[in-house]
Amino acid sequence: MLKAIASALVAGVALVATSLAAQAGPQLDKVKQRGELICGVSQGSAGLSLPDSSGKWSGLDVNYCRALAAAVLGDPDKVQFVPLSSAQRFAVLEAGDIDVLARNTTVTSTRDGTLPVLFVGTIFYDGQGFMVPASLGVKSAKELDGATVCVQPGTVNEQNLVDYFQANNMKFQSVVIENLPELEAAFYAGRCDVYLSDASTLSASRAARAGNPDDFVILPERVTKSPLAPVVRSDDIQWYKIADWVRNVLVEAEELGVTQANVEEQKKSQNPSVQRLLGVQEGIGKAFGLDDEWAARVIAAVGNYGEIYDRNLGPDTPLKLERGLNALWTNGGLMYSPPIQ
Repeated sequence: MLKAIASALVAGVALVATSLAAQAGPQLDKVKQRGELICGVSQGSAGLSLPDSSGKWSGLDVNYCRALAAAVLGDPDKVQFVPLSSAQRFAVLEAGDIDVLARNTTVTSTRDGTLPVLFVGTIFYDGQGFMVPASLGVKSAKELDGATVCVQPGTVNEQNLVDYFQANNMKFQSVVIENLPELEAAFYAGRCDVYLSDASTLSASRAARAGNPDDFVILPERVTKSPLAPVVRSDDIQWYKIADWVRNVLVEAEELGVTQANVEEQKKSQNPSVQRLLGVQEGIGKAFGLDDEWAARVIAAVGNYGEIYDRNLGPDTPLKLERGLNALWTNGGLMYSPPIQ
């Protein structure tokens, strides 16, 4: 009797799983029918999303979009990149004009609680800081009383600027410019004393636009925690899960030692975790409406998380950012993937 009940339960679970796997979500179908992923990115932030002189985009956020395209379309180049200002980004996503927003966007309780969007797992741990001309001789943000500060509207930076100066009993004058290239041009032209943004954005700007990067200093204080994550609409849970697990696959691949160069060789691995990741064992595809090779395609297209980081942000790039909090959890960082099983 117990065996019969157990068999029925197993059969029922299998039936439900098969049924769920067979139901492709509307967003996945839409992207497949279009044959192209539309990804919202920044208007230009080196290391995260930046076009070169020929219009080819690169950066951590760009690589995430290419990974998502490789997963669902089989081709990392089938991506249209749409540059968006901080004020535009959520409205464009909510309107359905993009499939995913990967635009150095900070997860906050207000955004998560009030907007019809879902944040994918953190792809970069950042924090807001201050950059000033070295000629000012300033060593700490607490020496900025009376400064003029360049800041974008519609960002958490703007509120954090107010909070920081108020908490430290200092005054400031803001220069509010929505367009990022125009804001940076204003700062480097001397229209303001301070540029406030995420440390990664400041590093990218200094490396790409400062003329002489040594003429500008990023002060040591970090005003906030800024976990940056891709964002999707909340009307399609399957699409959210695909977007989330693309991020997880990149991190898990690094932990398991699977790289862009060895992914094919690793298919011969006897490690069950590697076998599931790469689709050697029947694994993680069907539940997401994908085939079991999708994770292997992702890694072959862009590499694992560590490779992406080193290529775009690491010590050998103009940004020269150490891994820090973005190291794997096994190396003292915060990067972590739930188990793939």
